[in-house]
Amino acid sequence: MTLTQVLFESLESLNSNKLRSGLTILGIVIGVAAVIAMLAVGKGAQDTITGSISGIGTNVLFVFSGNQQVDIRNPRPLTIQDTEALQDPLTAPSVKAVAPILQSNFEVTGGGEKTNTEVTGVTPSYADVRNYLVTEGEFITNDQILGHASVALIGPETAVKLFGRSQGLVGESIRIAGQPFRITGVLESKGGGAMGSQDDRVLIPFSTAQSRLIRRNNPSRVDLIFVQAISADEVRRASDQVAQILRTRHRTEIGKDDFTIFSQQDFIQTASTITGVLTIFLGGIAAISLLVGGIGIMNIMLVSVAERTREIGLRKALGARRRDILIQFLTESSLLSFIGGIIGILFGWLIAFAVGKVAAATGNAFTPSVGISAILLATIFSTAVGLFFGIYPANRAAGLEPVEALRYE
Repeated sequence: MTLTQVLFESLESLNSNKLRSGLTILGIVIGVAAVIAMLAVGKGAQDTITGSISGIGTNVLFVFSGNQQVDIRNPRPLTIQDTEALQDPLTAPSVKAVAPILQSNFEVTGGGEKTNTEVTGVTPSYADVRNYLVTEGEFITNDQILGHASVALIGPETAVKLFGRSQGLVGESIRIAGQPFRITGVLESKGGGAMGSQDDRVLIPFSTAQSRLIRRNNPSRVDLIFVQAISADEVRRASDQVAQILRTRHRTEIGKDDFTIFSQQDFIQTASTITGVLTIFLGGIAAISLLVGGIGIMNIMLVSVAERTREIGLRKALGARRRDILIQFLTESSLLSFIGGIIGILFGWLIAFAVGKVAAATGNAFTPSVGISAILLATIFSTAVGLFFGIYPANRAAGLEPVEALRYE
């Protein structure tokens, strides 16, 4: 038998039992659609998180106090003096800018409303290091740092919570922990992500935060230092220079650092690993439904073998070989899974599209991504399921003796 004859006979056989074939295909459709949708959601989450981290700034290093890989009971805190040392071009030629911060949560009131949000004390270099822009007004200046000015930049999400708008707010007043501050700028929206919402925050001069709001046991202590390398190629070298400076200042040995340095790439790699594992986990759960669909194919093919026993016996009596019968039933099971796979891919794409629309409607920057790899995986896997679960029924049909098959009632 030619391949064309096998295909036409398989389609005719499936068409003769439309309802049964349709229900069998439905099992594969659900399985493939679930796999496609889950992989799309996982890939979309990965793209969103890594994109959010990349948007923090270019060539950025994050310097924290403490080191989880080393048992240090009382690590020295990062200080303003550490920040000044990192700005020395002689000892850190690969460092372009340094931005220390102090941050804490406070109750912020304004426009007759109040909200709890993150308040961060920053320096003017913070705008360049973190890639922050303002939609109106101006960023914090050196004069405001020197004067301990009571000024604030407000995030668009915080602005909407307090004033119901994010425009025309320069000159308005807010209170942070009961203390008055004048709004001098509104931050450009950066969206939310792995680091939390970048739009729900208030920025104030570092000196003001240090003296009036965020007091630490050590007056010169900072919570975090952002370091910007002069280029992407210099990130590793800048990290080594920062580490060497801090080791010298903190008098620590190599391998016993009381600080931690992360690069953007470290965060992206960690986030990608986590979301990758979650994507595989979701895809594995969805694949269970595809397995159930395969069992349905086996069940239907066994019923088909029982119903067509006399037909099989007649074919073998007329000269059909074992291979012909085997190919016939394998083709039927593969067609069931292949058709179900194609419909399932379309259905899975629609589910992913709907999830993206729902996410957009709720204000979350999340776009599920249906990749070619996911489509190929689902197609190959669904076809393989049809072949695998069709082997036993096909073997059973091919192994029937012609005399016994013709006697079957």
